[in-house]
Amino acid sequence: MSEKNEALNQIWFTRCPVPTATGIAYKLGWLTEEFERDGIAVSTLQEGPREFNRHHYDHQLPTLIREGGNLLAIAARAQYAPTRLIGLTWIDEWQAILVRPDSGITEPQHLKGKRLALPAFVDHPIKEHVRGSSIARGMSLHGYKGALGIAGLTLDDVELVEVAAGRGRGDARRTREVLGGLWAGLDDLISGNVDAVYVKGASAVEAAKRLGVVVGIDLDSHPDPAVRVNNGTPRPITVHEHLLENHFDLVVRFLYQTLRAADWAKHNLEGVRAILQDETFAGAESVATAYRNDFHLHLEPALTPERIALFDKQKNFMWIHGLLDRDFELDEWIDQRPLQAALQRLQSKAA
Repeated sequence: MSEKNEALNQIWFTRCPVPTATGIAYKLGWLTEEFERDGIAVSTLQEGPREFNRHHYDHQLPTLIREGGNLLAIAARAQYAPTRLIGLTWIDEWQAILVRPDSGITEPQHLKGKRLALPAFVDHPIKEHVRGSSIARGMSLHGYKGALGIAGLTLDDVELVEVAAGRGRGDARRTREVLGGLWAGLDDLISGNVDAVYVKGASAVEAAKRLGVVVGIDLDSHPDPAVRVNNGTPRPITVHEHLLENHFDLVVRFLYQTLRAADWAKHNLEGVRAILQDETFAGAESVATAYRNDFHLHLEPALTPERIALFDKQKNFMWIHGLLDRDFELDEWIDQRPLQAALQRLQSKAA
């Protein structure tokens, strides 16, 4: 039996604890329904054996589809992971610079000369995973660069103070403790060791409330999306080449269900928020704070020139700042075919 005709009984997928059409499609039961008639189970890495956690980072599982942060996806590709980029999403998710209430930092120009927390590289047991798994470091660096750029400043205009790495190891675990521990620099903010900390997402909203720190700079409020390019903006959907080349239609069907879920989300904001409370391990108020500005209207993946250019900006940033083992051509990673086919299927079903 050729690989293209081989029987498949399991599709794995993984996503980050943020709004994703993949996660919504799964929570609604649509991914399960789509494939169960073929005898194919759809499961998350979080439901699989613990040793599968590493594939959220290295994407070496042949039947894996991943909608997650780009730091891990780009780093894996730089290490020759056999993946293809088949979609990009953009969801603003409360990117902010947190400060103490009495800091006087309320505008990007106020950061000049300040001490900003820079999480250390993680001490990962798998050494080749150190760079991509240093999520808090990569996010913080680019968050500061975006904020400073608004005021015409650069990273040379601030003092970066290295702090503990936190618990962002790039595995598939999704718990309140792991997510909250990602922002270890908050302890240094409270103690006065630093003046500002970059954070994002609902877990950071809860951490800020708990510690009594406030938003000095709200990056989501800036009109230029390039300011907010970071780990989740844009967020890639990647697939193992084996699954794409040997079971192309299954990948198309998977994407079709994510597009359906994105359409459903446009008319079901409260339903999306309810799902997100479970996805992010955060309360209703924190979810509403983190995900604003009609985010539910824009969950669908796309591969437009504009979105690809923003993604290339993130890749280049990672290369310049030591978060990649090598550079590579983004265009060679992209495969437009499955998303185009999924969009055609969605349109034909609606006709």
